[in-house]
Amino acid sequence: MPEMHDQISLITIARNMPAIFEYHHTVCVDEIDALGHANNVCYVRWMQDAAVAHSAAQGWPAEAYQRLGSGWVVRSHTIEYLQPAQAEDQIVVETWVATFKRVTSLRRYRIVRPAAAALLATAETHWAFINFATGQPQRVPIEIAQVFQVVAEPPFPDRTTGSLE
Repeated sequence: MPEMHDQISLITIARNMPAIFEYHHTVCVDEIDALGHANNVCYVRWMQDAAVAHSAAQGWPAEAYQRLGSGWVVRSHTIEYLQPAQAEDQIVVETWVATFKRVTSLRRYRIVRPAAAALLATAETHWAFINFATGQPQRVPIEIAQVFQVVAEPPFPDRTTGSLE
């Protein structure tokens, strides 16, 4: 667990970080399936990578959760695929925390291809905070909750057409 002076630094980091985190990725050839586009499983991996990177950017990398002895596990993913991603596409996974409850959190995502102004997918993940030793739900510590700004309504319209325009 971070020390008190570290907690103050983490809160300062959170106030300086954008509420909506952007994770940049280039679609690799080995992510392409038999249909010629990125496999559905890759989207889940991109979401996971974006969530982990966002947490680390807020001062909570995987090592900090290990030291704490507790952290986040996925309860469920929901993805709506709108357009395929192709090899070498430069994509951005936009992610934000939509809700924080006592032991759970909802994180949302938009996967976009900015060069084509294309919305590839929208998604969300329900997370539970658990004690690693017992596997039981545990209250989200205040020092974690304080570093993530909740964005209930993102500043972009809800688009399901696959176009950002």
